[in-house]
Amino acid sequence: MNILLTGSSGWLGRHLAPMLAADGHLVVGMDVAPGTDTQVVGTVADRPLIARLMREHAIDAVVHGAALHQPDIARYPKQSFVDVNITGTLNLLEEACAVGASRFVFTSTTSLMISAAIRAGQGTAAAWLDESSGPLMPRNIYGTTKLAAEQLCRLIHDQQGLPIIVLRTSRFFPEEDDQAHKVGLSGPNIKANELLHRRLTARDAADAHRVALSRAPSLGFGLFIVSAPTPFVPGEAGELKSNAAAVIARYFPDAPELYAQHGWSLPRSIDRVYDAALAEQVLGFRCRDDFGSMLEALRLGRPVPFIHDADYLSPQQMLRRDV
Repeated sequence: MNILLTGSSGWLGRHLAPMLAADGHLVVGMDVAPGTDTQVVGTVADRPLIARLMREHAIDAVVHGAALHQPDIARYPKQSFVDVNITGTLNLLEEACAVGASRFVFTSTTSLMISAAIRAGQGTAAAWLDESSGPLMPRNIYGTTKLAAEQLCRLIHDQQGLPIIVLRTSRFFPEEDDQAHKVGLSGPNIKANELLHRRLTARDAADAHRVALSRAPSLGFGLFIVSAPTPFVPGEAGELKSNAAAVIARYFPDAPELYAQHGWSLPRSIDRVYDAALAEQVLGFRCRDDFGSMLEALRLGRPVPFIHDADYLSPQQMLRRDV
């Protein structure tokens, strides 16, 4: 297939583009900043550019990973989020329909499922979140615009019949957590903990998009949470909030010792769990990397499956730095 990949210079794009090329696809990478896998520098808000790329490259499929993200809230006005995350998505959807594309994969985020109450840690139990959770009340402009873009995907599928898969990915960014200073843990320690309930690796995120591309025509429309499979069950939500370390130790008895050897700490409390079971059952995708495989890497002295890069810059950050 001829695939238009937006966000090709970003963290997902740099992992996904080589995978798609290795599968034999022609990948046209587009981003606002140059990159190894980016052939076109431009914004998805530019409708004429999108229309020209679709026609010139005979695009048959779109993977839309470009977006302004949560860290960009401090750098861009709300209108920029609307222009990129909503208008840009609509541009791609309508132009994909105009050229008769056979499929569309949209990278969304589990962040839009987190209300201010969940973010503040209210309640006596961890929030158990799956595709049926709602009503959704995003806490910021990032989540609000991504939710609107999801709704555009559903609308265009319903009206035009374009096969579309929406992937709500949990965290897979490499940089420091913006709340790291509050929890007092190192970046790698935070990422390791998050594999229990709210993280996946970049290679799994990329692989999920490959699977979604192949399954879109047969599914028609689908919305899936993509995250490392959690070992927990909903009945443990209360104890996860009050004494997470005890629950973790039941599943992974040597986790406390392995963590101690690395100077890490297990989470005392877990406020949310993303349940990715539907993606496994319907999409046919399950992350390879999880908390268990991370512990196995620690036991064997091998590199952990996630990547921590405190110096990572997103394409938007690179663009602003170079201006």
